[in-house]
Amino acid sequence: MSAATPGTGDLGPGRPVLFRDGTVLTMDDRHTVLRDADVLVAGEHVEAVGHGLSAPDDALVVDATGGILMPGMIDTHRHLWQTAMRGYGADWTLTQYFVWYYLEWGKIFRPEDIYAGNLLSAIEAIDAGVTTLVDWSHGLRTIDHADAAVDALESVPGRYVLAYGNIQAAPWEWSAAPEFRDFVNRRLHGRGDMLGFQMAFDVTGDPAFPERAAFEVARELGAPVTTHAGVWGATNDDGIRLMHENGFMTPSTVYVHAATLTPDSYNRIAATGGSVSISTESEQSAGQGYPPSWRLRRHGIPASLSMDTSVWWSGDLFSAMRSTLSADRSREHLEAHARTETVTHCVLRAEDVVDWATRGGAKALGLDSVVGSLEPGKKADIVLIKNDTSPAMFPLLNPYGHVVFQAQRADVHTVLINGRIVKHNHHLAGIDLTPARQAVANTVTHLTTTLGEEAWKAGMNPEVPKVTVHDNPYTYTDWSAANAK
Repeated sequence: MSAATPGTGDLGPGRPVLFRDGTVLTMDDRHTVLRDADVLVAGEHVEAVGHGLSAPDDALVVDATGGILMPGMIDTHRHLWQTAMRGYGADWTLTQYFVWYYLEWGKIFRPEDIYAGNLLSAIEAIDAGVTTLVDWSHGLRTIDHADAAVDALESVPGRYVLAYGNIQAAPWEWSAAPEFRDFVNRRLHGRGDMLGFQMAFDVTGDPAFPERAAFEVARELGAPVTTHAGVWGATNDDGIRLMHENGFMTPSTVYVHAATLTPDSYNRIAATGGSVSISTESEQSAGQGYPPSWRLRRHGIPASLSMDTSVWWSGDLFSAMRSTLSADRSREHLEAHARTETVTHCVLRAEDVVDWATRGGAKALGLDSVVGSLEPGKKADIVLIKNDTSPAMFPLLNPYGHVVFQAQRADVHTVLINGRIVKHNHHLAGIDLTPARQAVANTVTHLTTTLGEEAWKAGMNPEVPKVTVHDNPYTYTDWSAANAK
């Protein structure tokens, strides 16, 4: 653990904090925005939001002038264990991802490798203002791997949901193991809102519906299910139909991607109250399907945001908000142009995707009474976006638009989780990167040694398909000579 940020004194848990004179995005039911306002934190909770608030004598007073105060962001689907391979799969397709992790090399990850990825990803989330994180942990081949995942999460001050999964075994197999239930009772039950539990598995659409057994275990344990649905070539409408016909679609079910479903499937999701976790950068690049926000709007399906995996993409939700809004508008324009029409007013707004990144995630996880908005009585998960050295942080005219299109992780000034300061003045508080750096280096060494140099390089650099260039009938290259004729 590192010392407190210089010049701030004690940043330990329990110290009151007063944010003074910021632009406050409350994300309450009315999406109230307060200018030049204060937020007071006492203990684990937001004590008050308003103007001219008084602070206890021992409070840390943070000048939020020129900054934006918002609820901590919530990522509802991230494979933390893969962060140890940050950027490795930048040029992958989804097929190459499946081959690498599911068929070839996912099975060589040791418990310490799961720990390394989770540790780094959890720290990275805090740094980017993500205060609640769903660890879609489908690399848990053994209980030792699962213990390592939770050990890492418990070492970093954050709010987490462990979504337990295992891509090396069928869900009806690993969920039936006595050691799985023992793990749930030993590590997850009774942890309150700081460590939640989901079961993470996919439904293939096999008419025999073998996943029924796993759903029954989830129901018995009271665990929500999170599932990759509507993924091109992997999961489809048959899976949604089987879930619905057998009574396993619930308001707590989170459908990840849901990008290639038919209206019938979206109707089933809407009717049963489930929500969709949109991973726009993933859907755009890997090929799950076109990011589905435009479809969800038409069916009234609630949404949250996620970044999927750092083996490809950035681990912050600024990128997720920006890419989601842009993809939705791109689709809107594309469809209008196909009808020879022009879009004159955007439907999806910056305010909407900020909601999805905060309160939308809280609702998806059943935590909307706890976090997701800045209101008295809610847990104090707070992000201050402020950077006095950045020319992109002023003027502050449209705060929602500023969060989505102007801000970035470098502008995250202060982060509180459960009332505890975990980042202040652009520096992590009480967190030392050295153990994470060492753990990840050991994992990379293990992977490169096991694969061998040739396989490691080949995995990172897949072949480029041959491109046939269209035969251009306009052969002249000298424009002035052509005009002179």
